[in-house]
Amino acid sequence: MIQEFDRYEYGRRLFEQRKYAQAAREFEEVLASGEGLGTGDARELLMRALFHSAQLTKAEAAARAALEDNPTDAYALVVLGRTLYRQARYEEAETYLKQAEAFGVSTV
Repeated sequence: MIQEFDRYEYGRRLFEQRKYAQAAREFEEVLASGEGLGTGDARELLMRALFHSAQLTKAEAAARAALEDNPTDAYALVVLGRTLYRQARYEEAETYLKQAEAFGVSTV
């Protein structure tokens, strides 16, 4: 468990340094371990790291998985909407961005 916590913290530091692709790999490992340590935070940071590193297919899958577990996850709605928008899937993106705004989250 301590190893996974260290991996999570390392991923967080990489994210803060804007080393998004490296951070995404660390968060994927944390989540794959199944130890449950900070999985909510790790999942959110994974979505963000994938989006920022332009791994859009993976970002979309991560956001959809988060929404499957929690359909009211407003941040996952934003990530999914922005990811779809970057893929030029504008109409589909608009649906998710409007849902996020309904939860009071800014999508700008």
